[in-house]
Amino acid sequence: MPSEKTLSLKKAKVSELTEKLKEAKSVVLADYRGLTVEQDTKLRKELREAGVEYKVMKNSIINFAVKESSLEGLSQYLQGPTAIAISTTDVIAPSKILVKYAKEFNNLELKAGMVEGNIIDVNGIKELASTPSREELLAKLIGSLQSPLYGLAIALNAIAEKQEKEQPQEA
Repeated sequence: MPSEKTLSLKKAKVSELTEKLKEAKSVVLADYRGLTVEQDTKLRKELREAGVEYKVMKNSIINFAVKESSLEGLSQYLQGPTAIAISTTDVIAPSKILVKYAKEFNNLELKAGMVEGNIIDVNGIKELASTPSREELLAKLIGSLQSPLYGLAIALNAIAEKQEKEQPQEA
């Protein structure tokens, strides 16, 4: 039987994770076994820079937290070592980064995830990862808006130059 102190620490971890899961826009579960320290450091750095929280946690703690946050569909994926990536701001970032590294590092295995309350499998994670990020979409929008304006500016400039040439010079 665990001590009172150990039990209260575990309850605190479950409570903290439950709150994060309730606020999360997306979550990805992964099996990290076999990653080298260098690979894990590289992965964690990119996730941190994207505002994604990434932790290795006991399945029992994750299991209690997913049940308390109405994400019990994730429970079936909690076998073996589990790392959890949580984003409260970007729906795509955890999937995009973990899929990228799963391709690069054969030992990183994606399990499942959650997007805005919906449980997704590995194929769903990969599909989400192929979606352009908000920044990419904004860049495309700005580019498509700038192109016609640039063409219009060139045309107006050409018309102005032509009119200047056609007007007789005053002496």
